Amino acid sequence: MKQLWLTAKLDIVESLHARWFQIYSLVFGGIVALLFLFGLTESRVLGFIGLSRLLVTYIQLTMAILPIFVLITTVRSVAGDREAGVFEYLLSLPVSLSAWFWGKIVGRYVMVFAPVFLAMVGAVLVALVRGIEVPWGIFGYYTALLAAMACCFLGIGMLISALARSTDMAQGAAFLVWLTLLMFLDLILLGVMIQGRVSPELAVTIALANPLQVFRTAALSLFDPQLIVLGPSAFVILDLFGSLGFKVFALAYPTLLGLGSAALGYHIFRRGDLP
Repeated sequence: MKQLWLTAKLDIVESLHARWFQIYSLVFGGIVALLFLFGLTESRVLGFIGLSRLLVTYIQLTMAILPIFVLITTVRSVAGDREAGVFEYLLSLPVSLSAWFWGKIVGRYVMVFAPVFLAMVGAVLVALVRGIEVPWGIFGYYTALLAAMACCFLGIGMLISALARSTDMAQGAAFLVWLTLLMFLDLILLGVMIQGRVSPELAVTIALANPLQVFRTAALSLFDPQLIVLGPSAFVILDLFGSLGFKVFALAYPTLLGLGSAALGYHIFRRGDLP
């Protein structure tokens, strides 16, 4: 465990000095600042007003930005160290492969999640100073949703990084994964599947295998509990899970997907790179 935390600490220190982290932090901090600047807390949409309205918009923007940021920066981890010859140097140090791999994940998770969470905390502090009511329930669930999202794409990124043999290949694969998930967003293929006489339950189940679709639907569930904007798909989702059940599923499935991808990546890394 000591080796793991030392590796995580080293990755955190390196990330703090990296340009990607500075841009990453600026993006999410800037989003919250701009939302306040444009007076989004004064608007009302379907009963959401104040900080609730800001958080709803923030989570939608984050779902578009966070996955690609996490994937692109994470895939450079193992692939970049392989190209830099870090593995040969690692053999001379009393650090186990598991401590190095999982330490990298822990350190990177902290650096990926911290700016997103601190931006939300900053919004809450500004709201408290300005006397705006804070919806703690929405804040807590969105925080958990962002934590699950970060875990999911961090695990996928580490798996891609372990599979790729070069940094360029890893970044290309990460972009391809992100693009593929976007193509299946908003149940795009649902109409095609139903026209092909696939049962609605099977079609929605396939669509919800996409973590981006799960995140978006879970965010909408607080904004629109009956998921009216999804049309007939909402009836299938609510019948399968129920309102509370789907919220739990939206946290559990992406988290398990991320951890499973990371575990598979470690298995490939351990067997493929070093004896």
